[in-house]
Amino acid sequence: MTVARRLARIGGRIGVGSTLLLSSVVRAQDVGDPEGSGAIVAAVRWLQGTLLGTVATVVAVIAVATVGLLMLTGRINWRYGATVILGCFILFGAASIVAGIQSAAGAGG
Repeated sequence: MTVARRLARIGGRIGVGSTLLLSSVVRAQDVGDPEGSGAIVAAVRWLQGTLLGTVATVVAVIAVATVGLLMLTGRINWRYGATVILGCFILFGAASIVAGIQSAAGAGG
């Protein structure tokens, strides 16, 4: 068997394999939550509510105010203070960030 034929056979196998893999990925995205995952979904939603709820908002406001005061008085490095504030933006903007990534992935694919 010539090299060209071997490469053609390998290319055909890779093409079929990637098509099957891609179709299984597409089917996996169309399926909803798997059976028996209700408790896990409920726990994750509770965690999301805790991280983005009233308590988290109050803690973030206190953290930003404290870090801002420490930055103004020169007791903390500005880079560390900016990191804390950026972390709060990421925490509370996580839903918007994920939605943007999902829409970009859907538009690109």
